[in-house]
Amino acid sequence: MNIDIPYADVIGDPIAQSKSPLIHKFWLERLEIKADYRACHVTPDELPDYIERRRADPAWRGCNVTLPHKIAMLDLVADPGGVREKIGAMNTIVRQADGSLMGTNTDAAGFFAPIADTDWSGKHAVVIGAGGAARAVLFALKQAGIGEITIVARNGLKATGLLMQASAKGSVLPMDAQLPAADLLINASPLGMTGKPPLELDLDPLPTDGLVYDLVYAPLKTGLLRAAKKRDLAVVDGLDMLIGQAALAFELFFGATPPMEDDDQLRKLLIA
Repeated sequence: MNIDIPYADVIGDPIAQSKSPLIHKFWLERLEIKADYRACHVTPDELPDYIERRRADPAWRGCNVTLPHKIAMLDLVADPGGVREKIGAMNTIVRQADGSLMGTNTDAAGFFAPIADTDWSGKHAVVIGAGGAARAVLFALKQAGIGEITIVARNGLKATGLLMQASAKGSVLPMDAQLPAADLLINASPLGMTGKPPLELDLDPLPTDGLVYDLVYAPLKTGLLRAAKKRDLAVVDGLDMLIGQAALAFELFFGATPPMEDDDQLRKLLIA
């Protein structure tokens, strides 16, 4: 990598599965911007040192953050937008001209964009997982006026805390519980991701007009989405959220609006 040109990273542990470099490099090429974007494997122990080294690099524009760093990042950078209180997880870090680092969250807006045309007021959503992605999902659902949220998670205490933080009406169920008859089912956990255990759910309780949304994008056709299609349920895959949150981050890193008219070509590249 030429360190003299602007660049940004996506960091995580693991990180090899990330499609973010493909997305950002696609947009950089389309806009003829001389910059770079790469994946960087950072373990939890390495995270503070990574931040300090990047903070000192004027060519670095920031990074996207994936598992398992979205919560730990709250203690390492400035939080001018109150992300800690509103969401409780950061997925985008931006370096300012003076070297200071600002954290934000583009996951919430990226998650909600594909389902924004539906009125979710008063409806019931089930969220699988209680990590950083689930925090963004709960924030977006609450902003959309969702009536009730059920969190299905291994750690019931953590899930209860998320409901309280979001000031959301709802309940917590263990992973082996029967699903309620919810309007919207969201997998915000890594289950079903390549290299992770499968997510095995009985979707029979969902109504025929229910929507199943899986944030996992590697593989794109997850077991959950295949099961939903067998029931003729509407589905949303993880690429929609991935592209949506990336577009917001791209503007913060490189000061340009991504060419969203090329989305079809981008999706073909991502699923090739």
